[in-house]
Amino acid sequence: MNSGHILSAFDTDLERIQSHMLRMGGLVETALHDAMTALEKGDLELAAKVRSEDQAIDDLEEEIRQEVERVIALRSPTAGDLRTVLSVLTMASTLERCGDYARNMAKRTFVLEEFRYSSTLNGTLRRMSRVVETMLTDALDAYVDRDMAKAEDVIERDFEADQIYNSLFRELLTHMMEDPRTIAPAMHLHFIAKNIERVGDHATNLAEQAIYLVTGSFPSDDRPKQDVTTVNLTELRDG
Repeated sequence: MNSGHILSAFDTDLERIQSHMLRMGGLVETALHDAMTALEKGDLELAAKVRSEDQAIDDLEEEIRQEVERVIALRSPTAGDLRTVLSVLTMASTLERCGDYARNMAKRTFVLEEFRYSSTLNGTLRRMSRVVETMLTDALDAYVDRDMAKAEDVIERDFEADQIYNSLFRELLTHMMEDPRTIAPAMHLHFIAKNIERVGDHATNLAEQAIYLVTGSFPSDDRPKQDVTTVNLTELRDG
């Protein structure tokens, strides 16, 4: 078998693996959007759909893992190609966790419906979700296009997601302190917000992988995090 044939086979394998990863990304984007829509509308059928379709995301991650193992064993990729293959594996794992967060959001929608709790904060949650959904889309685009500028922009936007999250948490805290009857449902809304915030963190990780593929190194980890929940939970306990 000549080297040109080997190279062509590797390129075909890599294209298939990357295609699976991008399909995962599309499924995760849909799951996050649908989970938020289900929460806003109290649509339990849609929430159930998000939960059931998480299995497809899990299956794709496992398929990617198996394909990567096969490619490394059979093709012995060079350093640059190996970096690409391992990045796809890392990104697939990251996307799988994002799918889990969307599934958890859908699960809590059922609980909130049992409380018959309607919150004016759903609009803030939707705004935060839109920021994070866009971050996720742009991070994947940055990977496909090897676009460092877009990847760096995704990383910068994580600060905006953190700010929305902290603002929402303060409002939830106020509601809980003013009316103890809202504590249980408000805490579920907080966990939903935290899930969205974590997807934003993972979107930045995807963007960092895109930068790594272009430069061979990760950006410095000097992004300021804006998490006020620890101190505010202490205030709630002591209040």
